[in-house]
Formats: sequence, structure tokens, C-alpha cells
Amino acid sequence: MRTITTSKGVSIELDGDIQSVLEALFKTCWSDPDDYSYEHTVREVGHLLGQLTDAESRQYLSEALTLCYTTYENGRLERVMKKLGAGEP
Repeated sequence: MRTITTSKGVSIELDGDIQSVLEALFKTCWSDPDDYSYEHTVREVGHLLGQLTDAESRQYLSEALTLCYTTYENGRLERVMKKLGAGEP
């Protein structure tokens, strides 16, 4: 299994699961809350992408889009449920 690192040296084992990448990104971006910004996050994502092969990039993009879509869909469903007056399941 291949490993990449964040700009702060945090190792990320590329196991095909985006969760480990997100956790390392979160730890790196929040390691210095005074330096945290959208721009910092974009730079860090670019740093990670620069270490991925084309195939790895496609795999992680696919997983990221699926995760984002599911989150978006759940948010929409939650708003519909609130409009209908339904509580938590």
C-alpha cells in the first residue's frame, strides 16, 4: 500500500478509503487554528493531489463525489421531513 504525506508530514496510507485522507486533512488544517483558512485548505488539497497517480485521483474523486452527493441528498431529505412535520426517525 502506498503512502503520501501532508505538508506537515502526516502520513496517509492510500487504502482506497477517503476517510483516512479526510482525517489527515482535518488534522493538518486544524493543527494551527490561527493559520486555518479556505485558501490553506485548498493548498493542502493541491499538495495531496500532486502525490496521487491519475488512477488514484479518479478513485478518490469518485468516492468524494459520492460522499458529497449523499450528504447533499440527506440535507434535502431532512428539509422535506421538517416541512412535513416529521421528527427524527
